[in-house]
Amino acid sequence: MAKSPNQKLKLLYLLKILTEQSDEAHCLSAQALIEALAAYDIKAERKSIYDDIAQLIDFGYDIVLVKAKAGGGYYLAGREFELAELKLLVETVQASRFLTVKKSRELISKIEKLASKAEAGQLQRQVYVANRIKTANESIYYIVDDIHRAIQYNVQISFQYLEWNLEKELVPRKEGKTYQISPWALTCKDENYYLIAHDEEENKIKHFRVDKLGHVKVLEGVKRQGAELFERFDIADYANKTFGMYGGREETVSLEFENRLIGVVMDRFGKEVAVRKRDEEHFSVRVRVAISGQFFGWLTGLGIGARIVAPEEIAEEYRGYLERVLGQYSG
Repeated sequence: MAKSPNQKLKLLYLLKILTEQSDEAHCLSAQALIEALAAYDIKAERKSIYDDIAQLIDFGYDIVLVKAKAGGGYYLAGREFELAELKLLVETVQASRFLTVKKSRELISKIEKLASKAEAGQLQRQVYVANRIKTANESIYYIVDDIHRAIQYNVQISFQYLEWNLEKELVPRKEGKTYQISPWALTCKDENYYLIAHDEEENKIKHFRVDKLGHVKVLEGVKRQGAELFERFDIADYANKTFGMYGGREETVSLEFENRLIGVVMDRFGKEVAVRKRDEEHFSVRVRVAISGQFFGWLTGLGIGARIVAPEEIAEEYRGYLERVLGQYSG
């Protein structure tokens, strides 16, 4: 009888079976492996299974033999990711607003293949994508790839910046204006993905929501600008002082908080922020922030437990902000 064309691939199929069907809680006996190989039209005997397992171990695969009268056998122990790590990756994909529902499901499906089928079932039970807020920009993968390519080759990009209209459509801002900037970094903030770049026209650092970019083009041969601004650029510091990633003029402000808000301040400005005790119930910090409605909104959310100490003109600007908000409800 002629041999099956798959017979030469016996070792590869054996590894495939161990990868997909075995884990610490699901061992495969030699007989189970013989039957699984038969499903691929591959013949095997117990002795050849033992020899094949030994070859895979010699090659570097961590295959463990569990000796037991019931439930014993082989399983693939050394995987690239532990189940807890895969669950974390799945949750990260689910929570990422810059990924569409379709792309999220595709990524999670690929992550599941890094686990056994039994463990993949555990991952599937924690998948909740449908009702999460997601971007509608299906080109996100290609946009990120273009940005990375531009950074790698030290060139500029052009794009249109999109915004939602009342018909719930993403349309170009500023009558379809084409932006041309020098990309320098990508960062994730508040579940969104941002491009940090140099705007040569204004000679300043700006950021853009990646899922709001459209018609992105890598400008081959057009060298990036703004290197001097990024020599000592700290992405984490930039994200911390830019509330909601909305721009605004940068100012150094002194803020006073009730002691109960120390966790909020640490989460916002980081562990390295200098904290000074003012009295038994209050502390203060001196930080550099982007003055914007988002900064004022964050401060307002903390209520009477937080206030601007200095400079006075920023405190006055905040007072005007509160008066305008209150004015909407007068009468």
